[in-house]
Amino acid sequence: MTVTSAPMPDPVSPALTLDGVAKSFVLHLRGGASLPVVRDVGLEVRPGECVVLGGPSGAGKSSILKMIYGNYRIGEGRILVRDGLEFVDVATTGPRRIMALRRTAMAYVSQFLRVIPRVPTLDVVVEPLLAEGFGLEEARGRARDLLRRLNLPARLWSLPPATFSGGEQARVNIARGFAPSRPILLLDEPTASLDAENRAVVADLVAEKKQAGTAILAIFHDEEMRDRVADRIVDVARFAEPHLAHA
Repeated sequence: MTVTSAPMPDPVSPALTLDGVAKSFVLHLRGGASLPVVRDVGLEVRPGECVVLGGPSGAGKSSILKMIYGNYRIGEGRILVRDGLEFVDVATTGPRRIMALRRTAMAYVSQFLRVIPRVPTLDVVVEPLLAEGFGLEEARGRARDLLRRLNLPARLWSLPPATFSGGEQARVNIARGFAPSRPILLLDEPTASLDAENRAVVADLVAEKKQAGTAILAIFHDEEMRDRVADRIVDVARFAEPHLAHA
């Protein structure tokens, strides 16, 4: 299966820009104390490249992805997401606009599969394609192709993924995230529980997305995967607060 091209913005302009981004967590059980995580984060991701966030565990890599996707509130700075011909600042826009960006501009593969219970696996992968405007049969065909490539047996497609092993759930999560043609793709350790064969499949999917013009920002702790897919590696330790930089 060849990944369909994402909408192509001006190749000179980044699809995603972070400028002076900072994040702290409020510790309500400790009297409202503030725990700084990252500060002055600045990076760009252009169409057709894969930028990998490197650095030690706890340095704030996943927090950066969650801020981009709108799961975490941004303390300071700007996160500009290219949506068609406009740039949307995730830091200042409202929840409805963020939800719209998730339908048109961003796809996200988190570390854990979160789906509605009892929904069959095939429908989990089909859902983002229907939201993108595909007809039901075409969406099902694309979903089947992805699940086959990721070596998930057809006998499982009618079952809810909550019954699956961790590795099987990860493959469903990857299929759902790679199925739509969003211009930006965020990957948070998608291959952590996969064997070598399926890691190679994901590397091929990343290459196809890049060729289609998708801007990818990813986290891979697997050094082999990083070397295979990354165009650039950004060390997040330089943005981490001192108490986290060597965690």
